[in-house]
Amino acid sequence: MNRIKFVVALTVALAVSTFGGSAKAANADIVDIAASAGSFNTLVAAVKAAGLVDTLKGEGPFTVFAPTDEAFAKLPAGTVEELLKPENRGKLTAILTYHVVPGRVTANQVVNLTEAKTVQGQSIKIAVRNGNVMVDGAKVIKTDIMGSNGVIHVIDSVILPAVK
Repeated sequence: MNRIKFVVALTVALAVSTFGGSAKAANADIVDIAASAGSFNTLVAAVKAAGLVDTLKGEGPFTVFAPTDEAFAKLPAGTVEELLKPENRGKLTAILTYHVVPGRVTANQVVNLTEAKTVQGQSIKIAVRNGNVMVDGAKVIKTDIMGSNGVIHVIDSVILPAVK
């Protein structure tokens, strides 16, 4: 249940980034923000395919490191289509929840961390390099997009949990 809530938060994060953290975005939940943003279509489709919409529309709070459509496009050809298949729902859920950290962690707090445990269960590595915040090698390109149930930080790449 918590993993689902974090995936929803991820979706909201993506949508919020498009709105630039406006008051309109702060009053909307993560899913609604992402769905209306226009730059998180792949993320929204993935959240729906994983069955995480209701969870991510929950109270939270969540911190979502949200990849844009362009970030998903960097994956090898056919990867997204394969993950969206019903038989790959578990793997998709693991990837999506790896982008979500419990609680509301703002940019000021993120820069003081070296790692954070995700809803998926593994920890993401956080570093500041040349003035850029990096999360498992993905660059944070927009921060502190506030939604009613969490905060979104937009990243330029999809991050993947270690295979167990």
